[in-house]
Amino acid sequence: MSNLFSPVTIGALTLQHRVIHAPTTRLRALDDETPSPMMVAYYGQRASQGGLIITESAHPSHDSRGYIGAPGIYTDAHVEGWRQITDAVHAKGGLMVMQIAHDGRQSHVDLSDGKAPIAPSVVPFEGQALTQNGWVPVSPHRAVDIAEIPTLVESFRQGALRAKDAGFDGIELHNANGYLADTFLQDGTNKRTDAYGGSIANRMRFSTELTEALISVFGASRVGVRVSPSGTWGSISDSDPEATFGAFAGHLNQYGLAYLHIIEPRVSGVETIHEGQAPVASSFLRGVFKGPIIAAGGFDHDGAEATVARGDADAIAFGRYFTSNPDLPQRFLKNLPLTPYVREAFWGGDERHYTDFPSYDAAVAA
Repeated sequence: MSNLFSPVTIGALTLQHRVIHAPTTRLRALDDETPSPMMVAYYGQRASQGGLIITESAHPSHDSRGYIGAPGIYTDAHVEGWRQITDAVHAKGGLMVMQIAHDGRQSHVDLSDGKAPIAPSVVPFEGQALTQNGWVPVSPHRAVDIAEIPTLVESFRQGALRAKDAGFDGIELHNANGYLADTFLQDGTNKRTDAYGGSIANRMRFSTELTEALISVFGASRVGVRVSPSGTWGSISDSDPEATFGAFAGHLNQYGLAYLHIIEPRVSGVETIHEGQAPVASSFLRGVFKGPIIAAGGFDHDGAEATVARGDADAIAFGRYFTSNPDLPQRFLKNLPLTPYVREAFWGGDERHYTDFPSYDAAVAA
């Protein structure tokens, strides 16, 4: 029997298969950051009986996004837009978790009414943000004042409340890819000397507070945390990633979370940077984290089967393949050919190469 198509329990969620839709940035929200009708169609197409979809990042405030077209979760209109999506997924027997994120220093003043992006410390880097003028260099960022941190944490809690109102089955903290929470955790970007910097215990304090805020709304068994040990997206770095992420994963054990979601360092964003490298981060953290693990980053069908068979992960998240194969679980189950993805349509656009990819059965019947 296929390892990917055996049932699994992820916290409070019971899944019929282990092919998970990864949080994949697509940037099709309306101008006010409300999920668009296109997004309703997209997620509805990719829902499956007993399958789990994790959303692209939703942002808890107007000034927390780094890309135009990214959806929000801080207004009533956002809640109504997301509710249409959860309804569409639930109608097909699927489950849905919202990923919530603050993009931190990977942003631009044009996305936040002139406000400078924020980070734990000022560590300049050459990144890009997506604005109305296209991809542009990020704006210079500023260090967060310690007095601002409770407000940031509260924005995540309020976002979780709205996500729950919108019908989500759980919520995931995006603590990866060089976004705000990740920059607090790793010492390449956190140079603080107060209670949120220095030691690993201090550097994971912000992530801990965010996690606890989400737990206060959903309960631990419906909260996941995503990390990217040794990742490079957003010019993130740490002097000892095994120590940092091992300590953080061990620290999270006390909560009884639904899962830890681990991005393998062989990928950076949608780019595979270490061709042929076996998954290493999930196997390392499996020895530390006591709950379910979702692994992501550069997996194909065979690699996913092998990783679950070894016990390094309980489920595998796929991004790129899901963009062009709305019925990806069925294609894996029946060993059907995959439709190639269209990279240039990943970040923003219209319905083309977004909602117009047919299922295998529909393509054969056409």
